[in-house]
Amino acid sequence: MSSPTGPASGLPVRMPRPRQPGRHRRPEPLAAPEGAPALVLAVPGTPSAATRSLAEEVVSIARSELPGLDARIGYVDGDESEFPTLQSVLAQTAEERTARYEQAVAAGVEAKRPEGPVAVVVPLLAGPDSALLRRVRQAVMDSRVAADLTDVLGPHPLLAEALHVRLSEAGLARADRARLFTVATAADGIILASVGGEEAVQAAGITGMLLAARLAVPVMAAALDQEGSITAVAEQLRSAGSQQLALAPYLIGPELEAGLLNAAAEEAGCPAAEALGAYPAIGKLTLAKYMTALGIAPQQPQGAPAR
Repeated sequence: MSSPTGPASGLPVRMPRPRQPGRHRRPEPLAAPEGAPALVLAVPGTPSAATRSLAEEVVSIARSELPGLDARIGYVDGDESEFPTLQSVLAQTAEERTARYEQAVAAGVEAKRPEGPVAVVVPLLAGPDSALLRRVRQAVMDSRVAADLTDVLGPHPLLAEALHVRLSEAGLARADRARLFTVATAADGIILASVGGEEAVQAAGITGMLLAARLAVPVMAAALDQEGSITAVAEQLRSAGSQQLALAPYLIGPELEAGLLNAAAEEAGCPAAEALGAYPAIGKLTLAKYMTALGIAPQQPQGAPAR
């Protein structure tokens, strides 16, 4: 909705550009409106240089999709120096917003007092992890900042695509579904590994069905943090006829404890693909969660061309 003087606060602004002739004009690109809440990416796990690089790539993708976006990174287990905590990032964002308003007033510039949420917090998680989400929610509350907290990124078809790509990169699946060639090491059964207990397993199962449709092989979800879960699923797949299994982490990476994936692969007796990492869909889904929280219908994130 817009007012006579321009777009309402929080709505994206369309950048002017020359109109193209004909019926098939390109859609005008969106840009973040001035004063829109910041997107704060809540990064779980132990902070490290690799974690920071991954998070920076995710917010870079989000910024490229929505120019002018104020995107920041807060670590659930930060240290207030190299890796700022989620709580401190939210507090700083609120302070800067207030300071900009006060500076405008002092300069005699007509300015509207900031309203609505200061930030939208998006957890960097593919699936639900109740323990981690409780800590994120507590950090938001402790910051005493008006901020919205979104759901996790999945389930979503783009995550099934990302899993397919990671499996193909590891030589565990065909990269192209249409061409009739085989991969000698391609798996005929996939263990979709999640973290977060039974709730996470159920959520991963939805994306697992999408992955199974892409690969035309059975896919079953299991919990890395639940004793016996990986072994039980591996046995179930083998008893159903799968002989060559592969482990596909339904995880972005920072939430994965060191050594856990390798131990699970050894337990299941099969190779494993890499975690999802900064696959482009992660940044696009992060932005989609942000825009949905603001009541803006996001442009549907596009994946790789159909094969």
